[in-house]
Amino acid sequence: MVVFPNAKINLGLRIKYKRPDGYHEIESCFYPVALRDILEVLEVEPGHEVFRTSGIEVPSSPEENLVMKAYKIIKEKYHLPPLHIHLHKTIPMGAGLGGGSSDAAFALKLLNDMFSLGISNEQLFEYASLLGSDCAFFILNRPAIATGRGEILNPVSLDLSGYYITIIKPVAEVSTSWAYRSLTPVSQTYAPSDIIDRRVSEWKDMLVNDFEQVIFEKHPEIKALKERLYYYGADYASLTGSGSAVYGLFSKDPGVLMAEDHYFIWQRKL
Repeated sequence: MVVFPNAKINLGLRIKYKRPDGYHEIESCFYPVALRDILEVLEVEPGHEVFRTSGIEVPSSPEENLVMKAYKIIKEKYHLPPLHIHLHKTIPMGAGLGGGSSDAAFALKLLNDMFSLGISNEQLFEYASLLGSDCAFFILNRPAIATGRGEILNPVSLDLSGYYITIIKPVAEVSTSWAYRSLTPVSQTYAPSDIIDRRVSEWKDMLVNDFEQVIFEKHPEIKALKERLYYYGADYASLTGSGSAVYGLFSKDPGVLMAEDHYFIWQRKL
């Protein structure tokens, strides 16, 4: 069985305060995009279980991979036969695009469907929330306002179809833990939920990712990529998540944007 875990972008990301449990209270709008990994699961004979990756190199061990952690959660609760699991990575890591969380959520859904386990969406949400703060988003995989750690989701009717998106990721990777440690939450006038109903062309000076203040200071080359997207005519451009990727939304086809060979660049009509 094969599924295609997709990425997401953050439309604004407000870091409100650090909670007593050590996590940060956030507000963001998560929006799915069609940049996808490939996840294949096959039933095999005993003794032939294996987990393999291809595409973009995955530096973690199989035990640390979120797909295998998702598999372990299901395996501990349901009888599963031996499996061959192959993950082909296309979504860049350390980019703020949610690729690892998506892989894990799609693994949960795939195993549920493949073996007719009858797990409800509510239970899948619970399992996904054990794996990562934004993992639960990919269970329903629809635009949503995310609060709490990112696991509390309120679906919204936002539709960006018709816009063109360009995602650029430089070589630099940004540690999520470093980004949170370095950031001092600041009071903002606007929350993402206040803004996304406005025209995209109005978002520029209102819909803010708080991580830009610390990430752009440490990585001015990432700030320059955001500025380049506006130069090419983006209606809105932003850092996504706490990673190093930036994206631009264009009301008109921007054409093929040139990027240095060491950049990852992906363009598509939404």
